[in-house]
Amino acid sequence: MRATIVEGDEEGTFSIEGPLTFDSVGGLLDRATKLFEPHSRIVVDLSSITDSDSAGLALLIEWVTWANHSVREMIYENTPEKLLNIAAISEVEGLLEAGERWKGFM
Repeated sequence: MRATIVEGDEEGTFSIEGPLTFDSVGGLLDRATKLFEPHSRIVVDLSSITDSDSAGLALLIEWVTWANHSVREMIYENTPEKLLNIAAISEVEGLLEAGERWKGFM
């Protein structure tokens, strides 16, 4: 089963449904960034993720990086405990807990 990104009713809101694992994230980076492109503020609800691993975390971090480089705000809501634990072990939990805002060119 592949992970799916679903656009919400509100402008710039999305949700991820299904497993966010090595076997399921293929192609999701490109599909999601095309959906994210028109929005300056992106909110992604992660409550419908059924399973996750380090590949899922890597995808979420890649979206934060994309948002930062393209002058957008990325916010994750309802992050599953398993993903937060993987992020804590990797010492990147701050990127998932509060989202990431573009801070301008340094």
